[in-house]
Amino acid sequence: QVQLVESGGGLVQPGGSLRLSCAASGSAHSIDDMGWYRQAPGKQRESVAAITNTGNTNYVDSVKGRFTISRDNAKNTVYLQMNSLKPEDTAVYYCKAGDYYWDHAVLRRREYWGQGTQVTVSS
Repeated sequence: QVQLVESGGGLVQPGGSLRLSCAASGSAHSIDDMGWYRQAPGKQRESVAAITNTGNTNYVDSVKGRFTISRDNAKNTVYLQMNSLKPEDTAVYYCKAGDYYWDHAVLRRREYWGQGTQVTVSS
């Protein structure tokens, strides 16, 4: 099992920056991919950014050029640097990690979620 703990959320003015962190513990050595999701009030949870264990990244169009996802495998931690924040970035941000395991010759995937951290962009 893997446990994820996010930190770094808060209140910031439009145009400001925040850095979110997500530390993995437990069987963190098994983690393959990690990512950040967000959910605003009344909206569905959406993927914001993801990174593989080899460093390949992808982003939702609305954050490209403003957010950067990175990963420190030695610390089992993933980061989300958020710059030029906008009010529409306001949401609860969740960290997700995925790994794979063999189950009687069938490769299966597990996913783990953090508890979420609130990001509010407002003047």
